[in-house]
Amino acid sequence: MTTILVLNGPNLGRLGTREPEVYGSETLADIGASLAASVPDGVEVDLRQTDDEAELIGWIHEAVDRRLPVVLNPAAFTHYSYALRDAAAQLKTAGVPLVEVHLSNPHAREAFRHTSVISGVATGVIAGFGSDSYRLAVDWLLRSPS
Repeated sequence: MTTILVLNGPNLGRLGTREPEVYGSETLADIGASLAASVPDGVEVDLRQTDDEAELIGWIHEAVDRRLPVVLNPAAFTHYSYALRDAAAQLKTAGVPLVEVHLSNPHAREAFRHTSVISGVATGVIAGFGSDSYRLAVDWLLRSPS
């Protein structure tokens, strides 16, 4: 069984009701169900969400230790969490792919959202395609040689 961790940061548990004009009307459970239905047999999508930075860092450490590819929507942590960035850098050092995703396009929003401390250690970044950002990331991970 291949496992892909799909990790989500603060406030993403409120998808579907939080600013649907920005983030869409799908819930995180909807996104998880869509991802699970889109992967081949033998692939597990392990979708998790937390508002707690320490818990998110712990999940990244788990991914390093288990060598699990990660799709990460760091949400607000994107812009300032150097602790999360340092944890994510361990994935890069271990050769484990990390795809940073965003539902909206941060560069089309407020200036403070234009900077990601995560992007520099991510394998790639997909943003602005709504829930399809997650699907594109998972599709790439399934096709990548790692």
